[in-house]
Amino acid sequence: MKSLILLVILSVFFIGCGNAPTTNNAVASPGTNVAKANVDNAVAVTTPTPASVTNDAPTLSPVYQAFCAAFAKKDDAAIRKTWSAETLKGFEEEMKAENIKTLAKFLEDDDPKGKCSVKNEVITGDKAVGEIVSGAYPNGFKVLFAKENGEWKMTNQSPTFDSMKPPAK
Repeated sequence: MKSLILLVILSVFFIGCGNAPTTNNAVASPGTNVAKANVDNAVAVTTPTPASVTNDAPTLSPVYQAFCAAFAKKDDAAIRKTWSAETLKGFEEEMKAENIKTLAKFLEDDDPKGKCSVKNEVITGDKAVGEIVSGAYPNGFKVLFAKENGEWKMTNQSPTFDSMKPPAK
């Protein structure tokens, strides 16, 4: 009788602690940006598949590369030339509130660190979106660019991050 009870207890234990195999039957089309799930470990970190490159942003890349070069030299005048007037106005207000004297110092948390590029530009009139990529942002993120006086300028607006902001009250 004791062996029967022990057998039942062990069976329940092994059934409860067992790691039954799981399957992921989701099928994605080739080229889609789908994160690879680790179905055996629900809390494991997953890395999304990088988005495919549709173009090397021939129009917007020079703007971001100019910013990176100016930032590396801490050349405030050259840094200013890469940003839109509206963005600079916002930067200046924040710099004044934080008592920061230079744009290079104000933007130091956004140091691109290394090679700078833009990919997947989409231009619509005087607005464009491109994914900036650098050592600080190896997976890239989308940034809105604006055309001012015939020249493309970066803005501090990002469809990537704006979609994560809580709704305004």
